Amino acid sequence: MAQPPTVAHLLASVDVSSYLPVMILVTMAVTFAVANLVLTKLLGPARDGEEKGGTYESGMNPVGTARKRFNVRFYLIAMVFLLFDIEIIFLYPWAATFPNLEAGSSDALLWLVRILFFLLTTVVAYVYGFRKGVFRFD
Repeated sequence: MAQPPTVAHLLASVDVSSYLPVMILVTMAVTFAVANLVLTKLLGPARDGEEKGGTYESGMNPVGTARKRFNVRFYLIAMVFLLFDIEIIFLYPWAATFPNLEAGSSDALLWLVRILFFLLTTVVAYVYGFRKGVFRFD
């Protein structure tokens, strides 16, 4: 009866040289991060004070509490922005690939139907948001 492979046999069969570029890149990234932290601590100024320890908010003195409530429209605008942002992420590879398909083929028709369905769902979401008043700033 055949013996199951051991960990040593599995590791011996892995070609480590194919992982060398990844290991070099990870080593460079970790070295860069550690070097930045160490050099900042060694070479940077270590002065503390009231001005340096104060809250910084875009050059303005902080006013009020951070627990202020926002209107839900701000979140809806953010969601609509994300919707169109993700749409662009999906449209770009489609637009780069679609012209390379053979004209009149069933693949080209399938790709076209899929993107039209995707755009239709996006338009439906936009119309829904518009009718709900998401884009009105009163």
